[in-house]
Amino acid sequence: MWNMNEIRHAEYVRDYVVFVEFDDGTAGEVDLAPYLNRGPIFRPLVDRSFFKRFALEGGTLSCPNGADIAPERLYELAVASNKPVS
Repeated sequence: MWNMNEIRHAEYVRDYVVFVEFDDGTAGEVDLAPYLNRGPIFRPLVDRSFFKRFALEGGTLSCPNGADIAPERLYELAVASNKPVS
C-alpha cells in the first residue's frame, strides 16, 4: 500500500512551475501548465498573479477558487522531475 505523503513546503518558481517538498523529504519542481486546460476550475490559473496565490491545504496545493491537484499526482511529478533525461 502506498503511503500518502503531504506537501510540507511549496514555493513559486517561474511560469506555472512550483517547487514542492513532501513530509518524507521528497522534493522537486512540478510544472502545472498542463492542468490549465483541464476544465473551467483551472481556467482562472492562467492569470499568473492568481496562480501564485496557492496555499497548502489538506496536504496539497489549493488555489483561491478551490482548484487543487491530488497530492499523490504532485508526488509523482516531483519524483519524475529529479530523474535524469537520457
